Amino acid sequence: MAVQQNKVSKSRRNNRRAHDALVAANPNECSNCGELKRPHHVCPSCGHYDDKEIIALADDVDLDEDAA
Repeated sequence: MAVQQNKVSKSRRNNRRAHDALVAANPNECSNCGELKRPHHVCPSCGHYDDKEIIALADDVDLDEDAA
């Protein structure tokens, strides 16, 4: 079992933890629809990335019922 050699003061402990805080997200605006999205990711609302449609959304796709 690990036992500390010397007591770590509250100041030293808190200084070590000063860089452990979570940083807020950095959302960008989608160039196609204007919704907020994560940088360098496909827009979840319209499926575009860098002005190109990457993912066709379900309401945009015309499915043929006879094909199944």
